[in-house]
Amino acid sequence: MPQIIVDYSAELDDTFDRTGFTGALHPLIAETVSTKIAACKTRFRRISQTVVADAPGGDSIVHIEISLLPGRTPEVKALLTESVLQLLAGHVRPAGELTLHLSVEARDLDASYRKI
Repeated sequence: MPQIIVDYSAELDDTFDRTGFTGALHPLIAETVSTKIAACKTRFRRISQTVVADAPGGDSIVHIEISLLPGRTPEVKALLTESVLQLLAGHVRPAGELTLHLSVEARDLDASYRKI
């Protein structure tokens, strides 16, 4: 915990500084939700095709899902998502003429969550 999943459009491979982003992301999350940096786990998933509304070129997407142990207030989650969104915007550039869509969601892990 936290479990972080970053879905991103394949065309952003060369314009998304994933290493720099993660290096800044983990301390930001740890401070915001009062956890240890060592607890943060991030997975990047490259999406080969995305479609946004009726965009002829498909546009580009980065969506981040942050799953946390229950107990954080809606205000803390909102602060977290706003902060992560601002951080993300500094680590990714649009690819070519495509419009870039960025989004972040923080949610509680299900009660069934277990780890070793």
